[in-house]
Amino acid sequence: MDNSSLSPILTVPVTIRDFPMPSYPVVIMGAGPAGLTAAYELAKGGVASITLEAENIVGGLAQTATYKGYRFDIGGHRFFTKVSAVEQLWKEILPNDMLARSRMSRIFYNGKFFAYPLKPFNALMGLGLIETFRCVASYGWARLFPRKPENDFATWISNRFGNRLFSIFFKTYTEKVWGIPCSEIQAEWAAQRIKGLSLFTAVKNALIGETAKRKDDVVKTLIDEFLYPRLGPGMMWERATELIAERGGSVVLNAPVTRINWEVGRVVSVEAGGTLHSGEHFISSIAIRDLIESLSPAPPENVLAAARKLKYRDFLTVALMLRGTNLFPDNWIYIHDSSVAMGRVQNFGNWSPEMVPDPETSCLGLEYFCTEGDDIWDAPDHELVERGKREIGQLGLANSDDVFDGAVVRMKKAYPVYDGAYSAALAEVREFLNCLPNLQLTGRNGMHRYNNQDHSMLTAMLAARNILGGHYDLWQVNVDQEYHEEGKQITLEEIRQMEATQPRVPRRVDE
Repeated sequence: MDNSSLSPILTVPVTIRDFPMPSYPVVIMGAGPAGLTAAYELAKGGVASITLEAENIVGGLAQTATYKGYRFDIGGHRFFTKVSAVEQLWKEILPNDMLARSRMSRIFYNGKFFAYPLKPFNALMGLGLIETFRCVASYGWARLFPRKPENDFATWISNRFGNRLFSIFFKTYTEKVWGIPCSEIQAEWAAQRIKGLSLFTAVKNALIGETAKRKDDVVKTLIDEFLYPRLGPGMMWERATELIAERGGSVVLNAPVTRINWEVGRVVSVEAGGTLHSGEHFISSIAIRDLIESLSPAPPENVLAAARKLKYRDFLTVALMLRGTNLFPDNWIYIHDSSVAMGRVQNFGNWSPEMVPDPETSCLGLEYFCTEGDDIWDAPDHELVERGKREIGQLGLANSDDVFDGAVVRMKKAYPVYDGAYSAALAEVREFLNCLPNLQLTGRNGMHRYNNQDHSMLTAMLAARNILGGHYDLWQVNVDQEYHEEGKQITLEEIRQMEATQPRVPRRVDE
């Protein structure tokens, strides 16, 4: 299916100014959650901005695509945060359109479903007595005789859950997402990613229920309720665009950044979509590699070389439209089956009934983690749709004969990769960018940090507040060091709470 068949649901008229050198106090690059949050915060503060977006739809990775009335996400986007300022902004933008959804997600392994979080009796029935005994024995052995040194993901998980549980519930999916063998992922990632969750915690919650009194006490992996816009996450960013326009801001689509003019001490202007835009302040949420390669004059060769070492994991969604409903009750299912390339499947009608125009049909989103230029990424859309039909039929998730249509959306640079070269390369780029104090970097790709939507929004809120007179160090928001701030808008405790909800990325052992 040709991507041109996909239509954005943005209805805000967006025009490019007809004078040759429009000037705004603030020029923002990228209209994803970070860029639009910054523009919205500035608009509330009475500061006009222009936001430049390369695509024909706002939202970035959090957009909602439409195809013949069917709406689907580029991945699933739960709206959950421990930062009150971010949650308040969500409700401020969509005061009457946020649904409270119960989370249901399961693991699919060996032809069977396993509840997640773990429910012991469900696992017993799914694995069978013999395999359950092996898992218990493997766990006991790991506790008595842990492997050393404990410097990789596989060893760290095996020592705490046993090698058999690691192989069943961790290995396959992790390697699909990142394209890195678990034995090459640092143990640090495992320790951070499942911080606060253990086999004992999961069993306790399954047997006696979650006893935490406050949302702040709940282990992230066990959160069972979240907010969700009734028309998908893109609805949030479409409405934000409308509010920005109402308050004097501008959002320009189909305007990829092609040149960033700078001189020592400041960025001067940005060329995007054939128009040059000057400004006093600049905020970038585009990929750092693209940012550096767009600078004119070109930065020193060592900075260019460092930027080009920053790599990304790409992603595509195959949306299948099927006859029938109640295919499965989950919001999403993790596919721990190495016989298929699919990594996860969303059931969008279970996120919100309004995502599906015909109540007698369903829309599934099959997620494939890939790299631009590989066999999956380069496959024609019709082949990907056929692959999706074949794989859901093979797994028994739906009858492939019920599929009557499909569409494909590709998303470049969906996940910044933390490989052995990333840390030093990012440090070198950041050192160079210190000479451009009127340029701030925000968001996932803008900072080359794998994070959730709320963290991207928080960095953007702080960037906007810096322009309004604040003194926030955006690079300290997502580290385990003490965060220094001036002002009381966002507390240190809230930032620390937010940190506990962020996904972690794998790093190679040799890093």
